[in-house]
Amino acid sequence: QVQLVESGGGLVQPGGSLRLSCAASGFTLDYYAIGWFRQAPGKEREGVSCISSDDSTYYADSVKGRFIIFRDKAKNTLYLQMNSLKPEDTAVYYCASTDRQGMVRLLWWLIGWYDYWGQGTQVTVSS
Repeated sequence: QVQLVESGGGLVQPGGSLRLSCAASGFTLDYYAIGWFRQAPGKEREGVSCISSDDSTYYADSVKGRFIIFRDKAKNTLYLQMNSLKPEDTAVYYCASTDRQGMVRLLWWLIGWYDYWGQGTQVTVSS
């Protein structure tokens, strides 16, 4: 059974850092494209970042240069290192997976491209 479990969210001051984790079970992360999405209150869910099976990485313009996506293959876990956090980064963060490999560069930000989703973890950036 495929399962994704996020953790690492919390309350942080502007300018601070957090590292989110997405633990996978039932499949091996290496062979999947894994994305991070977020949804702020009253807003649509949006793509934040993605790492493909060949370790290519993609970022939304709003987080480029501040967030880093990477995975630990030994732990079968995906991470999102978030630095220089801003109040507008406040949202529930979700990880999602897909075994689709084609056109990752063009499609990674689409919610419907992914097959499995975690339950989300809350990130609040506030002083």
